[in-house]
Amino acid sequence: MNTATVSTEPLAIDAWVENRIVYLRLADQRIFGFPASRFSRLKDAPDHLLEQVTIEVNGYALRWEELDEDITVPGVVAGHFQLPPEPDGAGNRYRAP
Repeated sequence: MNTATVSTEPLAIDAWVENRIVYLRLADQRIFGFPASRFSRLKDAPDHLLEQVTIEVNGYALRWEELDEDITVPGVVAGHFQLPPEPDGAGNRYRAP
């Protein structure tokens, strides 16, 4: 019996920002979000620039042209962030119900 395992990296098909949380819809339809405060160039970016996220490299990367910031989708999904979480939860306004 042959068993094949397919390993694929997560790829984004949509990206948007709400309340300073960057959300991604992945190719497998999962929704993933992370606080902008976890990256130095995004942390203090004005809302109107933060919202200008685009998907690049066939879903592999996120790009903020005006902020000159590029972030890999597999990296954030794996939890690789530049900055630690803010101690009081600021920057992560989403609260699970």
